[in-house]
Amino acid sequence: MAKRQIAMVLDLNKCIGCQTCTIACKKLWNTDTGTGYAYWNNVETLPGAGYPKEWSGSGGRTSDGEVKRGQIPTLDGEYGRAWSFNHDKVFFRSGDGGEKKPWLRPDRKAQWGANWDEDLGAGEYPQENHYFYLPRLCNHCTHPACLDACPRAAIEKREEDGIVLVDQDRCNGYRFCVEACPYKKVYFDPQRQVTTKCIFCLPRVEEGVAPACARQCPGRLRFVGYLDDEEAPIWKLVHKYGVALPLHPEFGLEPNVYYVPPMSPEKLDSEGRPTGESRIPMDYLVSLFGSRVKDAVKILEDEREKRKSGNPSELMDLLIAYDWNESFALESNRKEVI
Repeated sequence: MAKRQIAMVLDLNKCIGCQTCTIACKKLWNTDTGTGYAYWNNVETLPGAGYPKEWSGSGGRTSDGEVKRGQIPTLDGEYGRAWSFNHDKVFFRSGDGGEKKPWLRPDRKAQWGANWDEDLGAGEYPQENHYFYLPRLCNHCTHPACLDACPRAAIEKREEDGIVLVDQDRCNGYRFCVEACPYKKVYFDPQRQVTTKCIFCLPRVEEGVAPACARQCPGRLRFVGYLDDEEAPIWKLVHKYGVALPLHPEFGLEPNVYYVPPMSPEKLDSEGRPTGESRIPMDYLVSLFGSRVKDAVKILEDEREKRKSGNPSELMDLLIAYDWNESFALESNRKEVI
C-alpha cells in the first residue's frame, strides 16, 4: 500500500477526441522500435471495440481477490500490426509520364489498429445516434493485478505516490502482467523482450510538473493531484461531490484514474422534437462506471441547472477550469513546462 496516491480525473464532457494527449505521450515515451504498437495513452470512441480490440474484462481479480487469468492480445489480431503507405509511388514515381497517378493507400489490407473505429457511433440517425470519447492510460491501481502476476517481482508500486513501475532489468518478458491487466495497459516490447507501460510521467511529477498528456490537453479536461489533498480538485471531484468514477470498478483493482461521466443531448422523436430521454443509455454508462454513475449524472445535471439559473456552483467552476494551472495540484513549484 502506498502512503499517498497520485490520481487523475478526466471530464468526458470536454474531450473532443483530438488525440493531442496520445501524440504527446507517444513522442515522449514510445520511440523504441519495439513500441510501435504501444499506446500508453490512447483515446477511444465509445460505444466501440477500443484498443486493443475488445480489451475489457480479460484479467483482473476474482471476488476473493485472486488474480484472474486473462488473454494476451496479438499484434496481428487485437492490436493490429502497423502498416505503411505507398508514398514513393504517389510522390516520387518515375516514368515517361504516361502512367496514371496512383491513389495514396496502405501497402496491405489491414484488419485492426488504434482508432480503427474512431467516430463510429450507435443508435439510429438522427433520432438517437450517439458516441463519446474515452481517453485511457494505466490506472496505477491500488491493488494492481500486474504486480501480483509477475513471478520476477519486476513490478512495484511506489510508496511515496502510488505510481506503478516496471523494473526492466528484472523483467524476463513472461507477459503474465499483460495477461492479468484487465485494462490491457501493459505492453510487451518484442525487440527488447521486456514489459513497458505508462509511468505517469514520473520524472515530470517529481519536478512538480503534470504528465504530458494532461499538460498538452487543449480541452482542459484532465486534473492531476493527490487523493488526500482536500484543497485540490481531485479530492473534491472524487470524494466531496462523487462525480468522478473509476472505469470498471468490478475488476477489483481500485483504479486511480477517474472519469466524470458524459452527459448527452436528448433523443428526438420522428418529428425532431426532444423526448426528454438521454441519447447515451444509462445502462451502458452503468456497465462502464458501475451503479454510482446514476447519482453522478444527477448531481451534474442539478449543478448545471443551478449555474444556468445564476446561482454559484463550485462543482461547475471546478470542471470549467478557469485557471488551467489549478488543475495540477502537485504541491510543488508549478513550472510552465511543455
